[in-house]
Amino acid sequence: DVIGCICCNQIVLPPVDRGRFDQRNDSGFGCAAVHGETIFMEILLQQIINGLVLGSMYALVALGYTMVYGIIKLINFAHGEVLMVGALTSWTIIGWMRDSMPGTPGWLVLLIAMLIACVVCAVINFSIEKIAYRPLRNSPKLAPLITAIGVSLLLQTLAMIIWKPNNKPYPTLLGSTPLEFGGAVITVSQIATLGITAVALASLTYLVNMTKLGRAMRATAESPRVASLMGVKPDTVISATFVIGATLAAIAGVMYATNYGTAYHTMGFLPGMKAFSAAVFGGIGNLAGAVLGGLLIGLIESIGGGYLGRLTGGLLGSHYTEILSFLLLIVTLTLRPSGLLGERVADRA
Repeated sequence: DVIGCICCNQIVLPPVDRGRFDQRNDSGFGCAAVHGETIFMEILLQQIINGLVLGSMYALVALGYTMVYGIIKLINFAHGEVLMVGALTSWTIIGWMRDSMPGTPGWLVLLIAMLIACVVCAVINFSIEKIAYRPLRNSPKLAPLITAIGVSLLLQTLAMIIWKPNNKPYPTLLGSTPLEFGGAVITVSQIATLGITAVALASLTYLVNMTKLGRAMRATAESPRVASLMGVKPDTVISATFVIGATLAAIAGVMYATNYGTAYHTMGFLPGMKAFSAAVFGGIGNLAGAVLGGLLIGLIESIGGGYLGRLTGGLLGSHYTEILSFLLLIVTLTLRPSGLLGERVADRA
């Protein structure tokens, strides 16, 4: 627990011990206190980076939830399994390409696998909407909700049959050498995750606000019947919304597997539930709220995981971080039931 200070060759104790020991150097500053604060800030910066990466993946999935709800008032609980299908599909493509084209650069392999995963997930989500949800569009709200849960279980079971129930090691394709940043480290995969998420969110914002399809989506969210009288085809718009949401979920699934190094048939359940919580936290039906909620939940989990054990005296470890995010969600919805922003997509039309 006692280490040597590399800058002044004096004893440095961990931050928890600096109250009982304050060895002073020639400048008069407490060495233990200075180094304790430095370590604290480095850990905080590292957890912020990790939280932003995790939150960006939650945000991508939350956008799919909030877009679908904003248009047809449906909670698509199978959306998390679309993330899982995207990750496992990319794992299959990567394995095939590494065997058949061994000289292909890793970034190109990952890009091709991601594009194919997006296509597969888009087809699956399009089929789910057309087969499972469209016939129930005018049914009582409970019917599509139960159907969504059933579709989720169906996708999990089919994935278990196709890819087997064991965990799949996901290869590192973007380099394993981390980069130092202000005392913290960030991997190439994390940088790619943040960059791809930023591009995806900017593209979606442009699509919703500046394109003909985006105007049709906002009109359909306001009133499908009136939109149809104005020449908009609500069924086409709704299908397009499911396709876009599936594409974002596939990207999140690939980046999730890339960062955590594994893929398996139940991997979509917990990220899907957290992304749904993020959408509700920010304001269900609000695109900016989904992004804000995803980033906040990611930061809360990451920072809480770094300090929860210390703050509770070892009573709660880092695996209890879900308590913090869901507790904050409960408090927020109690004080503000519509979420942090609380604006529907249709209100932007």
